[in-house]
Amino acid sequence: MEGIPKVSVVITTYNRPEYLRRVVEGYLNQSHPPDEILIAEDGSNRETELTVGELQTKSNVKILHIRQEHNGFRAAMIRNKAIASSTGSYIILSDDDSIPCRTLVKDHLCYAERGYFIQGHRVLLGEKVSNNFTFWDISIKKLFLSFIKGQVKNFSNAIRLPIPLIMISQSLEGIRSCNMSFFKKDFVSINGFNEDFIGWGKEDSELVVRFYKYGLKRKDIRFHASSYHLYHFHYERSNLEKNILLLERSINEKDYYCKNGIDKYLKAK
Repeated sequence: MEGIPKVSVVITTYNRPEYLRRVVEGYLNQSHPPDEILIAEDGSNRETELTVGELQTKSNVKILHIRQEHNGFRAAMIRNKAIASSTGSYIILSDDDSIPCRTLVKDHLCYAERGYFIQGHRVLLGEKVSNNFTFWDISIKKLFLSFIKGQVKNFSNAIRLPIPLIMISQSLEGIRSCNMSFFKKDFVSINGFNEDFIGWGKEDSELVVRFYKYGLKRKDIRFHASSYHLYHFHYERSNLEKNILLLERSINEKDYYCKNGIDKYLKAK
């Protein structure tokens, strides 16, 4: 890859201001900070707005707050709106429950390559560990002690090796948009997330289906670019069956360009 692209980190959030604060602080203290952070808020309470405002005042990194009214879980829509407002040529996706390791941005940039998107992995923190866990608590020793107590899952993802394990594939297994990156040009070329997806689940897998049809391959990276998932109750999933049907329809179609995507926000700019 020629040169270092400008990086935009997009963090989705809904009514978890304290978790959001911890995640943003993780990105503000990266070994290679992003050029901008976009808070993609799917309609939240006043406390979230105050938290974002406080973060903006103390940050050396530009933080933009993109908001929509809450009308059910609409992660696809708010991510499209945020990415349409981004100025970076390279996008890293995160969520308000995923604290990055110190080198996450650097790792994604190091392995960014035309023709690929990157899938990172996560450590799952239990409720007790998550209560006070911050970016500054990322420690192999502490995490291992919590792991042997049954309070941490996927501990191996916390291990950093000198050279990562990279698998090239076109699989849908393990697709998670809380630790994913791609070139903005590729995202726009397939019209971004499909906003027909309402409610939790499968909008990220469907995006990847169309990435593959567009010609991209997946770089699955382990032992670098890890994130730490904070415990919370599951989102309501009554629409999951419908979303699975949308995913299956996309798999069976030939076109990589979705009809209800990011283009409407790009035209409005």
